[in-house]
Amino acid sequence: MWSRGPRRPPHHPPHPAAARWAERALALFVLDPVLLKASGTPRVDFLHRCLRSLDAELGGRLVVVEGDPVDVVPRVAARVGASSVHVSADAGPYGRARDAAVAERVELVRVGSPYAVAPGRVTKADGTPYRVFTPFSRAWADHGWHLPVRTDASTVDWMSADLGVELPAGERLPDVRALWEAFRDEKLPDYATRRDRPDLDGTSRFSAFLKWGVVHPRTLLADLGRDAGAKAFRTELAWRDFYADVLWHEPESARRNYNRAFDRMRLDDDRDRFEAWCRGRTGYPFVDAGMRQLLSEGWMHNRVRMVVASFLVKDLHLPWWWGARHFMRHLVDGDLASNQHGWQWAAGTGTDAAPFFRVFNPVTQGEKFDPDGAYVRRYVPELRDVPGKAVHQPRDPIVDHADERREALARYEAVKR
Repeated sequence: MWSRGPRRPPHHPPHPAAARWAERALALFVLDPVLLKASGTPRVDFLHRCLRSLDAELGGRLVVVEGDPVDVVPRVAARVGASSVHVSADAGPYGRARDAAVAERVELVRVGSPYAVAPGRVTKADGTPYRVFTPFSRAWADHGWHLPVRTDASTVDWMSADLGVELPAGERLPDVRALWEAFRDEKLPDYATRRDRPDLDGTSRFSAFLKWGVVHPRTLLADLGRDAGAKAFRTELAWRDFYADVLWHEPESARRNYNRAFDRMRLDDDRDRFEAWCRGRTGYPFVDAGMRQLLSEGWMHNRVRMVVASFLVKDLHLPWWWGARHFMRHLVDGDLASNQHGWQWAAGTGTDAAPFFRVFNPVTQGEKFDPDGAYVRRYVPELRDVPGKAVHQPRDPIVDHADERREALARYEAVKR
């Protein structure tokens, strides 16, 4: 839901379902130690901001409990005399298993999903899943999605219950509706041409709000027009649904190569180089700027995500899942489906036509998408006095890109044989 009442209604599928089911409801959020363990401080802090905002919307009646949901949810339901528990269906492998275990102990009603179209709904004519984004996106658009239904706090009589833990004091979220309207009116018209430029403030940064359920994609889709910017933004939401669909059908792809032929790829095990990549100390300024942005902000521009991922896999020859795990720990918008399959796209091991032999050149990528060097100078302070495109030239690089590109292609040829 929105942080404040929007012009377009917020959308949270379990909310109206619960309102139809009973006169009163308890708002419960479970802090699962399994998920918290895999999350770094930025992710947990952002989650706390989301929960503080939601609690304020509910008049201080949000119940937050720590523990295994399989034990916590039935116990809380019994304490308040709840006859059923309503949740938004989880499409991830862990969430599906967790919800199935909860459903064995309490009546669990799964309603909707955090996606415009629930994973598994869009299939080919023969019922098999799509493996390539472009035909999926066409079928996704043809399938369509429901309009959002109003789910502000006033539509349910929320119960109070002294059952949970105190959230740590801190900031709430900003006015998310105001952020969306500012982006829609001021930046969306140029989104198609500016979204690839990390030196410009041209993206929505709504990925974290979508990840944590602060806003539903149907709310955003209902507010989009038909111009080029809106079309490009709609395509990004389609990518999010596509990767969730892939994970739904192939849950093992969260941990293993989607294209199993790449299981034969020879990989290195150089922890020193990996640490240099993590800290933004590779000697390639565009890569280092992205990795330092991640550490300082818990976010990285999408174009730069592709470049740093390519560098890890194809210049350093390290496993994509090392990088994916690092991203999931630090990104406030770390969504399992989007993150893992975005990494597999960059590694050439995934679903789409992203051939392994396409190797991003970190210098030319910087020169093209950060033409004046403003992005690099923002995050690599030791280069702030270097003018213009010269800032993108390597300085004491840990590898030679041309040499490592040839090595990557040689390893690829061995896989093909």
